[in-house]
Amino acid sequence: MPYRTQRAGSAPQLPDIGHLAGVAVAELELGAPDGTGAEIAPAPGGPPFKDGPHEGEEQRVFALVRLRGRPVGTVVGRIRAGDDPASVLAGQAVDEIDLPEPLPASRRADAPRATVVVATRERPEQLARALDSLLAQDHPDFEIVVVDNAPATTATRDLVAARYAHRGVRHVLEPVPGLAAAHNRGIAAADADVLAFTDDDVIADPHWLTALTLPFAADPRLGCVTGLILPARLNTPAQTLLESHGGFAKGFAGRRYDPAHPPAEEPLFPFTAGRFGSGANMAFRAGPLRAVGGFDPATGTGTPARGGDDLYAFVRILAGGHPLLYTPDAIVWHHHRERWEDLCGQAYGYGAGLTACLTALLVRKPALLPALLARLPRGLAHARTMTASRATDAAGRRGVPGEHGTYTYPWPRHLSRLERRGLLYGPVGYVRARLSVRGEPRPWEGR
Repeated sequence: MPYRTQRAGSAPQLPDIGHLAGVAVAELELGAPDGTGAEIAPAPGGPPFKDGPHEGEEQRVFALVRLRGRPVGTVVGRIRAGDDPASVLAGQAVDEIDLPEPLPASRRADAPRATVVVATRERPEQLARALDSLLAQDHPDFEIVVVDNAPATTATRDLVAARYAHRGVRHVLEPVPGLAAAHNRGIAAADADVLAFTDDDVIADPHWLTALTLPFAADPRLGCVTGLILPARLNTPAQTLLESHGGFAKGFAGRRYDPAHPPAEEPLFPFTAGRFGSGANMAFRAGPLRAVGGFDPATGTGTPARGGDDLYAFVRILAGGHPLLYTPDAIVWHHHRERWEDLCGQAYGYGAGLTACLTALLVRKPALLPALLARLPRGLAHARTMTASRATDAAGRRGVPGEHGTYTYPWPRHLSRLERRGLLYGPVGYVRARLSVRGEPRPWEGR
């Protein structure tokens, strides 16, 4: 996220999970379905591999597995002295991953023109890293808008002017603090029919924007597309703990959510917004997004609501009759929070953002109230189960991230309690944030 999360109360010391630190992150290209010709490289933005573990030691590696460029899964392997990392991990991938048939090559030229919006606040070093990756995209026609949100210095403006303005990157100012307000300023500044959003703490795969926007050309009803978010580094226990519980990833199978055909296995649809994707990797068709009012400025990181801006937009798009598509082919590498204190704030923000989003939906779209009330009992039960399940691991395993969502290490009870406290706080935070932005029009209104 492009804003630092405040601490949520006094946190205990980091649990005894030091053994989870120091996992290398890599990309593994299988070359062929049997793993012959496999090649391995460090993840973009991640530290280079060591020369190799010393005799008697081992190195753990978390690898994104690709088959002819297409992401198909992740593996976690242990590399010992003398091992060839590519061969070891390729053999593991062939055994563990149900490899799909290769897809036909997509036509990059069909990707619609796009505007990429990056909201940021006082993090020029991270922003530069993100912009370098965005300028390396293989998309045929796009622009980049940097939204400088409530800045305290001129660092962001100076960076864009000195290093990126001559390459077409635009800098715009949004004085109202909050991620949603910054995104709305980006909507106002955009000139494309497809608007992509990412954060200043990611590195985008070179094919990211093409994969994220091509579906809009194939489906004129489509309102939103989200993509895969993977860890750029797993250097600290806090980073590895988060990723072992799924991180921000939504898996390696594409999924289309159509309000005209609600998924039978999703009884809470469309209020299960967290399943659809995350704000660090999302794109919208500009017309429908503007039609629903964009993002609610009383939600999002940087406001008392603490989050929920992306969830709110997903539900509003779906409630407006537009399908949402998740594609794992659109990849960004996210720099997870490194400190235990930051992870505590993040856990609290998860809960607060969810209920702040639900409150925003009721305030902005009262017609959704009957549907929400009908689903609310099961929704609260689901939320409680979701946070409680992280606190235990039935298998009693200790490890590192494997298949996303397998809970390879118990989620500390303190973090579960913080999530629940956040759930209670969310509506209060939303009301506080809304009072501070009441009456302010969307930036594009009246243009």
